[in-house]
Amino acid sequence: MSGIRHGEIFAEEANDWENPRMIGQNKEPAHCTLMPYADRNKAIDGVRAASKFYLSLNGDWKFHWVSKPAERPQDFFKPGYDVSEWDEIPVPSNWQMHGYGKPIYLNVPYPFKEDPPHIQNDYNPVGSYRTEFEIPGNWRGRQVFIHFDGVESAFYLWINGKEVGYSQGSRTPAEFNITDYLQDGRNVLAVEVYRWSDGSYLECQDFWRLSGIFRNVYLLSTPGLHIRDFEVNCDLDEEYKDAVLKITARVHNYSDEAWMNAKVEVSLLDAENNPVGSEVLMEGNSVYISPGAESIVMMNAAVDNPLKWSAEKPHLYTVLLKLKNEKDEIIEMESCKFGFREVEIKGGQLLLNGAPILIKGVNRHEHDPDTGHYVSLESMRKDIILMKQFNINTVRTAHYPDDPQWYELCDQFGLYVIDEANIESHGIGYKPENTLANKPEWKRAHVDRIIRMVERDKNHPSIIIWSMGNEAGDGTTFESASEWIHRRDPSRPVHYERAGRRYHTDIVCPMYSRIESIVKYAQDEQERPLILCEYAHAMGNAVGNLKEYWEAIEEYDHLQGGSIWDWVDQGLRKTTEDGKEYWAYGGDFGDDPNDGNFCINGLVFPDRKIPPKLWEVKKVYQSVEINEGDLSQGKIRIHNKYFFTNLGEFEADWTLYEDGRAIQRDEIENLDVAPGESQVFTLPIEQQELVPGAEYWLRVCIFLSGDTAWASDAHEVAWEQLRMPYDVPPKPEMDVSDLSELKLGASDDILTIKGKNFSISFSTTQGAMTSLIYQDMFFIEEAEEGVNGPVLNAFRAPTDNNRRLARQWYEAGLNQLKREVKDFTIETVNPGVIRVSVLTENKGTEDSGFEHHCTYTIFGNGCIQIGNQIKPFGELPVLPKLGVKMKITGDFDNFQWYGAGPQENYPDRKYGAFIGFHQGKVSEQYVPYVRPQETGNKEEVRWAAFTDKSGAGLLVVAEDVLAVTALHTTAEDLDKAEHIHEIILIDDIILCLDSWQYGLGNGSCGPGVIDKYAAYPESFDFTYSLRPYTRGMGEMFEVARLKIPNILNRDESNPKKSVLKH
Repeated sequence: MSGIRHGEIFAEEANDWENPRMIGQNKEPAHCTLMPYADRNKAIDGVRAASKFYLSLNGDWKFHWVSKPAERPQDFFKPGYDVSEWDEIPVPSNWQMHGYGKPIYLNVPYPFKEDPPHIQNDYNPVGSYRTEFEIPGNWRGRQVFIHFDGVESAFYLWINGKEVGYSQGSRTPAEFNITDYLQDGRNVLAVEVYRWSDGSYLECQDFWRLSGIFRNVYLLSTPGLHIRDFEVNCDLDEEYKDAVLKITARVHNYSDEAWMNAKVEVSLLDAENNPVGSEVLMEGNSVYISPGAESIVMMNAAVDNPLKWSAEKPHLYTVLLKLKNEKDEIIEMESCKFGFREVEIKGGQLLLNGAPILIKGVNRHEHDPDTGHYVSLESMRKDIILMKQFNINTVRTAHYPDDPQWYELCDQFGLYVIDEANIESHGIGYKPENTLANKPEWKRAHVDRIIRMVERDKNHPSIIIWSMGNEAGDGTTFESASEWIHRRDPSRPVHYERAGRRYHTDIVCPMYSRIESIVKYAQDEQERPLILCEYAHAMGNAVGNLKEYWEAIEEYDHLQGGSIWDWVDQGLRKTTEDGKEYWAYGGDFGDDPNDGNFCINGLVFPDRKIPPKLWEVKKVYQSVEINEGDLSQGKIRIHNKYFFTNLGEFEADWTLYEDGRAIQRDEIENLDVAPGESQVFTLPIEQQELVPGAEYWLRVCIFLSGDTAWASDAHEVAWEQLRMPYDVPPKPEMDVSDLSELKLGASDDILTIKGKNFSISFSTTQGAMTSLIYQDMFFIEEAEEGVNGPVLNAFRAPTDNNRRLARQWYEAGLNQLKREVKDFTIETVNPGVIRVSVLTENKGTEDSGFEHHCTYTIFGNGCIQIGNQIKPFGELPVLPKLGVKMKITGDFDNFQWYGAGPQENYPDRKYGAFIGFHQGKVSEQYVPYVRPQETGNKEEVRWAAFTDKSGAGLLVVAEDVLAVTALHTTAEDLDKAEHIHEIILIDDIILCLDSWQYGLGNGSCGPGVIDKYAAYPESFDFTYSLRPYTRGMGEMFEVARLKIPNILNRDESNPKKSVLKH
């Protein structure tokens, strides 16, 4: 091997792992994922591990780790070297996940001193692996190859003490012909892996920096004459109906003798494994292949109207290749699954089978919270099923080619794939004079990674776009690579974000663009579509204004979607000393420097549990639009936004709700709506006697009519909610004609008002309610410090998107407002009604804050109406929220509300929530974001109830609507915690009632909250009431509908006012 002698490093020669021109030695040329089969049925099934010519080497290997190359064991590859005392490590795995070195999380910087192509020699861990294997007897006389699907970042290979080769490029296979290195009986396999190499300069992705043999390792055996590679492609006619199937096979002769009259036959089988056309659809010309030579066999055949592949309808055929000798005997069989489809760019649009599809995508890192970059087939399947269930149709393999099994699943289940090369040199920056893409000595390393991706993955119908990499600057190398891809595979467009609008990207693919920016592009005539390679940065409590992005995308032809950043929170499971599990991020392993929780950007949690933001994605990405027609006549309009699916393949129903309770339901018959078409349906809605004050909502649902590979029968694919235009009588008024007399008492600064079965207390010095008791229910108890009753609140725990803005919130003192009572007045309106008016000044700084005028109207039946007038003053930033907060006792943990739900929602992320009656425990309202932050909000709440086990409790009724949050923790404690296990939980309930909340936006990386969801410091008025509730009062809905009458006309028979001023 050049440049390195094992046992000594020579300073005058560059190490292989510090030489950008050295990308591998003795590796086999790239080829498609394949496996020889002897059995036709197994070849058709295409399960590689089922072939008798496959031998997995996965398992426990002997392992030795050192922190730098100079300390690695020099002769460990020799069969006689004793490794019996070495540890064992599972292969595949990342060694950091087993306690060797530290996982390092960085976004942009390199985890080593930046000096390309050099790697620091004082810390560059080396893992030495040893295992043994035996070759099956039926492989005798055949070729044997060893195949590594992924090793990071560079490695040497020995068999039986003989050096076989070297490889870099951790995300595409390294394959070696080891036939001449084998012996009878046990064979000793040794692998030396370097954590970092010059190749690491091209692997500066935003993920955990891990290393080791992290994908499958196996042996495969081939005959001496072998189909080394094959390509399957097709052309569709102008009507996208009939096809020409095109096959190119590369037949290599590994033997010492020439082969005469070898030929390749191809069969095409449908989903039931029936031949399409004849048993042999096409046959190549007989070829003569001399020893060591390779022959290219090209074939094509017409296929009449094959079923087309798309993400909506992933129809797959089996292509079966047979290599035969001159006696017509089968030498070997190979196969792949193939889908007929055509990708092109016409008229400035990306077309699939002639249709301008929309990319409803996500970016996906390969990540498992327990195994790091090793992702099991089961985990992949779980990801793809979740994506399909939540209406995601595209995945960008950010930022490297994935495990080959992933593409097979995408083919099978139906996902479009943007396949991305393993190239990112973000840490170098983008300046033309610095970027590695402009340096000749790095060109081969770039292009080789692109070539190996294209050659490996070329037969997958799911791959519709090639991406040359991510955040690696731009330059002549990418221009050359784009030209190579277009020559090699003209059937797919090329995508590269850093190319901007230059000629060598077929798609304009910016990241994190503002809506107005993409609209501006689309308003002009364009030759290329715009598809956002990254947008809607999903870090923490996020994915605001997704609906607005898609309103723009669906309006303009040149906008064709994008991929959300990203799919999964890259948290690693960690346990505290006392056994508490949490998700670790940058810095939690002592990795320094690190980029903290910037790896926590997923639509799903590390264990694939579903947070609320994914429901928003499902709703926005749904492919059925349901609008009101003449709802008074039961008419609705259903628009089919699928491109290849008639809605007649689904079922649908409708339900009419009265204040969240279903009162009518029926099916929608004959849902026959062609792709892109709309149809008006008349629903047989029978208008019932309208209940005064009630709301009537129609909910229409579209769902699967049968089981699929990714969801069961009746899985909901789309829904909409429409408010019925009924002329509903106004809410009935609460009867206040015979209220119990209220009694007023005072002791020191405590004012107490007592009525029948209830009492309420105020502090005149603190200007707030201190206790609220009804019968034996203590709703609000006296606090040891401060008050537990409602007080003005303008702070929430910052979300990840708000972290920059949060500095202004702290500077304005919003997290520690100091309340000063300016006026406290008590007025007896009549014997059964007392009004308490409090004016407070709530300062965050000396010169800014809020004036809060709060009026409590207390009725003899225990109901309290609370009016709030809030006026900001001084210099204040955009506010996180504005409302009141209080603490109610934890006995009332049953939470019910009529408003948006059931999941958490916010002003710019409530499209996926519906207005209805929802319920759960307060303890269930906390969403366990990896880094604690604002959580649990519910928008458009008409009323909420907090009840005990008997069903009695406190009812909160909004005069209009409120945003409501109920948690067993405070915003301040959420803000202090860095991990879930650090959150301080309390028994009591922190209840926030807000006039409005600031939106979520995408500001952790991208545009912040759009203007209509921003919360500016303006004057606001809002009113709500606190009402005791027991089952004896009737249905909760009925109690909540009661409107409190206007009692401004005071009882003149009792003109005396009791007025106290503080």
